[in-house]
Amino acid sequence: MTPPSDQAFVHRSYVNEHPGAVSNERLEFLGDSILSLIISSRLYRLLPDLPEGQLTARRSFLVQTSTLAIKAKELKLDEKLLLSTGEEQSGGRTNASLLANTFEAVLGAMYLEKGISTCENYLTQIFPDSELINMSLSQVKDPKSLLQEKAQAKGLGTPQYKTISVSGPDHAREFTMAVFVSSRQLATGQGNSKQRAEAAAATAALDVI
Repeated sequence: MTPPSDQAFVHRSYVNEHPGAVSNERLEFLGDSILSLIISSRLYRLLPDLPEGQLTARRSFLVQTSTLAIKAKELKLDEKLLLSTGEEQSGGRTNASLLANTFEAVLGAMYLEKGISTCENYLTQIFPDSELINMSLSQVKDPKSLLQEKAQAKGLGTPQYKTISVSGPDHAREFTMAVFVSSRQLATGQGNSKQRAEAAAATAALDVI
């Protein structure tokens, strides 16, 4: 049986070319819950005077696809990924959704092998207390809201989102969404739900606008 720490880097595309390999999707499912629990707990303790809404906004920013993808890149998780030839050639190693999923899978594997305390210590190093406390207003706001504010401030109207493609099996959908402002496509984003893909597209569009 493949140890969780190795399985965490097995993308589902790799399994298609290597019968017997097991993808990291179940570890990703586990890691997603652990990440939310630990980040929520730390925010609750560090910011005792903040109302629920602001705590939720901070957590949403910290666990969103674009944030996790950046952290995964900093940790060089992309270098350890096992991808199919096609996924490799199509740029899978730089795919934000894929990197975020790997981050969560690594956390899930860490929980199984070393327990919740190790996960807490790991995340405290990656998301130090100062980062959780000193987040700016622009960070706390979700990227879609921030993009809408900036677009309307420039007189460009409300951003519109359109589904470009949906791939993968029912239990592991991959959405690609595009965001348009004044009928002009600004960016695309990917995620395992429409909401995450739209947020990723909005994040990319903020750099454009």
